[in-house]
Amino acid sequence: MATFGERLRQLMAEREISQRKLARLVPCDDGFLSRVANDRKRPSPKLAARLDELLDAGGDLAALRPAVPSARGGGIGEEIEAMELARRVAASDVGDETLVALEMAVDELASAYALTPPPDLLSRIRRHLGYVSALMDVRMTLAERRRLTVIGGWLSLLAATCDIDLGENLVAAVRLRTAAQLAEHADHPEILAWTLETRAWQQLTDGNPREAVRLARGAQEVAPRTSSAFIQATAQEGRAWARLGAGPETRDALARVDRLVEPLAQPDRPEHHYRYDPTKREAYTATTLAWVGDPAAESYARGILARLERPSGPARPRRAASARLDLALALLAADQPGQAAHSALEAVQSGRLVPSHYWRVTQVITAADARDVPEAAELHEAYRELCAPSRQGPGPGIG
Repeated sequence: MATFGERLRQLMAEREISQRKLARLVPCDDGFLSRVANDRKRPSPKLAARLDELLDAGGDLAALRPAVPSARGGGIGEEIEAMELARRVAASDVGDETLVALEMAVDELASAYALTPPPDLLSRIRRHLGYVSALMDVRMTLAERRRLTVIGGWLSLLAATCDIDLGENLVAAVRLRTAAQLAEHADHPEILAWTLETRAWQQLTDGNPREAVRLARGAQEVAPRTSSAFIQATAQEGRAWARLGAGPETRDALARVDRLVEPLAQPDRPEHHYRYDPTKREAYTATTLAWVGDPAAESYARGILARLERPSGPARPRRAASARLDLALALLAADQPGQAAHSALEAVQSGRLVPSHYWRVTQVITAADARDVPEAAELHEAYRELCAPSRQGPGPGIG
């Protein structure tokens, strides 16, 4: 049985009357009549009767007027509207290939963090962020928009990390807010957790360890329990407790990290900044114990250096420099200021320190000066020459 629209078009052809002329005779809008003729709009009883009259259909056309759709199913017009919505949702000017390339770029940049000077890496990240921002204005599917939002979140987070390394904490705070907003839009709890963990780190570099504890715990509440963000936030909590001199809380956090890391396998890309490498636990333990004044920090730091400096060892120059600073602080606690100054000097001369490390160097310099050790002068001179005291933050840096 023909539909109303099909019979209408048939009668128009038989009577040799155009759609535009018929619309003038009704009278009605030509576009509306087109939708009626294509069964995309249901005619009113009055319009159906008028068309039947004009086309001399003898009541046959009016009888084909579709009934009001029931609540259980829409008519053909509603069905077509639904299909059109689906088509528009699926329309895209981005494409999977572009998004895959951007996702791979995020992994490459996050993996380059450990080896690339922060200014150089930040420049690369900013170029990618600019491209992502431009893509946000083009047509894409909802799924593609979420993927692009996640990419923007990771890039903003990594840029903030570089900013903190460089002592640019105000810029970092803005980027972290952006990363958090993107994470919320994309419903991505791991990025959100990383923003809180990174803010905890920022508070440590600003000398606010109690606030760092609060933020690190907040990150643990948000992060998926098996995620790298959860482990990192737990480790960050331990370092914050160490800066507060809270020994029991520090050791409790370290024990929790040990339990979380124990079942982990080595990741495919251990250098990836947002994939927890089990060997990273040693570095964090060394730093944490050094900050809390535990003599055990010395053995941890020496073990890290021995592993990193093997010919077959992993290339982690920044981690090695940080381990030398941890060793220096541990040696200070062991009343060996001369060796502490020597270890700090090696860290400075490595060229791998960033402003968030500088507080540890100055702590060694102050202690060495106070004890009038010969190595203090050379360390002081190297620090003035190779570091940037003008950009030094007031609080502890992170290795």
